Amino acid sequence: MYKKLISAIKPFFKSVLIVGLVLTLTLGNAHDALALRSGGRIGGGSFRAPSRTFTPSRPSVPPGGGYGYPGGGFGFPFLFPFFGFPMVGFGGLFSVLILFAIANFLVQSFRRAGGDEELSYSSNPSVSIAEVQVGLLAEARTLQADLDRMAQTADTGSEEGRAQVLQEATLALLRHPEYWVYASSQTQQARLEAAEAKFNQLALAERSKFTEETLSNVNNRLQQADKLASLPEAEGTAGELVANGPSEYIVVTLLAATLGKMDLPEINNSQDLRRALSQVGGLASDRLLAIEILWAPQESNDTLTSDDLLAEYPNLKLV
Repeated sequence: MYKKLISAIKPFFKSVLIVGLVLTLTLGNAHDALALRSGGRIGGGSFRAPSRTFTPSRPSVPPGGGYGYPGGGFGFPFLFPFFGFPMVGFGGLFSVLILFAIANFLVQSFRRAGGDEELSYSSNPSVSIAEVQVGLLAEARTLQADLDRMAQTADTGSEEGRAQVLQEATLALLRHPEYWVYASSQTQQARLEAAEAKFNQLALAERSKFTEETLSNVNNRLQQADKLASLPEAEGTAGELVANGPSEYIVVTLLAATLGKMDLPEINNSQDLRRALSQVGGLASDRLLAIEILWAPQESNDTLTSDDLLAEYPNLKLV
């Protein structure tokens, strides 16, 4: 009798279990969907080859010869001083070739001495793509407001403006070490022709963590969404969950592409983070190709919990 009873109610319990699992999964995903995860973005730039070139100046030739010497073949000097010894004959064409050879030698020497040979004279120079991420305590709301102000006023359409806003963002972070909790850094090297694709991949990976970019200034195009625009039903229970949820962290990401070689320190402590931020903030405007400054959350009533931090930013280390 008991066996028959158990057999009869067993399908009922099985159905209840399945329904319970479905509800659990549905409600769990709905809770995740309630998180707005707003994001702010400041960016701009272009990956064009540098226009700096070297054009040797053509020597001036006085009438009737060259360099104070009379005569000369075809209007060029017969005599050309070379390391203190006069070179007689061979005509003016050979002298000009020698002049260009000496000029090229001097240019190569200056380039090697300055360490910018590849940077200034190659059509496909090396590019460094640097990324620094900082996880801060949610009490750093003043920093969040600073980034909002930068996005609304920055000139992201010029080299100088992008360098300035990158410097201001790093300064804002450097001024609040008491809020630093987590950080990470990485540097990738690429040739100019491939650098834009790598830079865009890193930027898209960070932007995809936002449900919505609620404030952005990219190449002087300012866009700002209405508060909680992506949650039109954010009244009652749903709105209370978003507004009153535990907002524990703010994450700021700095991305910069710069001409030449750059190595950021691996971040294991606050001193390493300070050095990395100083390096990124000190990049010269004439070498800075593109920037992305991203932060989440951007909305003051948005949330970024410790679970969100672990899931979305696994590379962060405790500092």
